[in-house]
Amino acid sequence: MKIKAPFTEIDINTQDDGFYKDNSLPIALLSKSIIVALVLWALLFPANANATLGSWNWRILEVFNSFYIVIVGFFAFFLLVIALLPKTGARVMGQAGEKPEFSNFSWFSMMFGAGLGVGLMVFATAEPIGLWGSNPEVLSGAVAANSEDALQSAFRYTFLHYGFHAWAIYVVTGLSLAYYAYTRGMPLTIRSALTPLFGRHINGPLGHVVDVLGVVATILGVSVTIGFGVSQFIDGVYAITGMEWMMDMTGDAPAPNKVGLVAGLVMIMAMSIISAVSGVGKGVKYLSNLNLVLSLILLLTFVVFGSFVFAMSTYGSAFVDYVLHFAQLSFGPWAPQSAAEFAAALPEAAKPLAADLAAAQGPWGSYSGFVGGLTGAAAELDEDTLKAAYAAGENGRQFSWQAQWTTFYWAWWIAFSPFVGLFLARISKGRTVREFIIGCVFAPAMVCFAWMAILGGTAIDLELAGNADGAIIGASNTAKLFVTLGQMIDGGFLTGITIMCVVLIMTFLVTSADSGILVLNTIMSGGEEETSVKHRIIWGLILTAVIGTLILAAGENNPMDALKSAMIIGALPFTVVMGLMCVALIKAFYRDALRDKHGTIGE
Repeated sequence: MKIKAPFTEIDINTQDDGFYKDNSLPIALLSKSIIVALVLWALLFPANANATLGSWNWRILEVFNSFYIVIVGFFAFFLLVIALLPKTGARVMGQAGEKPEFSNFSWFSMMFGAGLGVGLMVFATAEPIGLWGSNPEVLSGAVAANSEDALQSAFRYTFLHYGFHAWAIYVVTGLSLAYYAYTRGMPLTIRSALTPLFGRHINGPLGHVVDVLGVVATILGVSVTIGFGVSQFIDGVYAITGMEWMMDMTGDAPAPNKVGLVAGLVMIMAMSIISAVSGVGKGVKYLSNLNLVLSLILLLTFVVFGSFVFAMSTYGSAFVDYVLHFAQLSFGPWAPQSAAEFAAALPEAAKPLAADLAAAQGPWGSYSGFVGGLTGAAAELDEDTLKAAYAAGENGRQFSWQAQWTTFYWAWWIAFSPFVGLFLARISKGRTVREFIIGCVFAPAMVCFAWMAILGGTAIDLELAGNADGAIIGASNTAKLFVTLGQMIDGGFLTGITIMCVVLIMTFLVTSADSGILVLNTIMSGGEEETSVKHRIIWGLILTAVIGTLILAAGENNPMDALKSAMIIGALPFTVVMGLMCVALIKAFYRDALRDKHGTIGE
């Protein structure tokens, strides 16, 4: 019994001449129309755009929180099964005897820089410190915030957000694209991943929509990453120069203002466009290698001058704890709690004050914080009633925390996955499926864990010992790295390391941005790896406009809000596409196994 050959005739019509030469006109026009509309909306009606995006964002989180949590858990287990299956894992993403294009060092450094470089620089200290003060164990009252008892749960959720789940999201997209492109000779574009399900129908409007969803998700995912990175870049420049014009000095701690963010954005994106023009084999490769070397120097600084023994003991115990809770973390969504449900759960004495006690549902609130924030009649309730009121809001707290923390990350990684996935596929030709999954899920996740344990563990140890005296906890997320360094070292060495960090942030940002630009042009050109220089420049300018206008549209105190809201909204449709990618891969692997066994019709 011979099996019919797979459908591989992807036909993406590109223009033969004119401005859009070698580009798909429907994909280009539809993508640019959506992005230009978003830019004009944010530019002309900033308050309306910020408020509307925030409202849509929260509505999506209320309805789709469980969907996000469960499907990301599915992605992780799906890849584990594929890697463990002997025949499936041994398949080569390429022709027989084909060797990998890049060395293991360059391969790893490029995936590291594109996948989580900027995120690690911002959140290696901010994530463990933030979760130390607020995580589900703290919200349930099981442990006290910022205590030694909260350390284990802080790193459990740190590892969740930056571990196997995060990289599984990238690899689902990357594996789908690489398998079809290099095994079946299909274009390296998003629609190729759905051909086992939709066949020739993917050549029409359906395929255009799939590619456009990938473009929009990529732009928004890269925008959030660059937004966080530029904010940390400005924090670093301020730490070196003390220039206050780029900072908002009115809050509890200095934070980058809109002027500083836009100035930093223009500088970074100019360099990114120059790098993107040089192509992946030059600019991205060399910058990625430099990133990895500078990252190792920063890590070594924390090893020598930080709390290395504390960090390593934390690493080991936290990893075991993470693995033991892996299934629960993967498939444990919380549902929203309405105001009526909260009021009904309150003790009788507290029911008339339900509105005043609503802080019990807040996503960051410990019991002491809840009580300390009460005023008027609510503050006069007896302790038993207050404890009961706090307990009544636990479902709301847990849902709000999960939606605004874990689900935000899942949406961010999903929005980032067309970019990182296509980029991982682009650099992984000739590798086996098992090598790709292990190399792009397990290895980088373990490095991320080390970063979080060493940098974040040092920050927590400085606070536990009383040396930092709340300075790290009180700093903005993007400034926590520099504040931690200031608590560890001083003098000329501190200045030198800070300057190196600013350079590292800059190169990580340039790597992420120019890789994103290259990926956008690959999709536009129907999977071509060599794309027009002028369109790389145009998409670099469009990306700059999106980030800049959404920063300007957001409120003064939270300039990243509009960017984050737009990203979560844009990620939802692509999440559905990723689910279909998994189904398509299952079918492709099964049918290819039958073809290997029985042959193909037409041979």
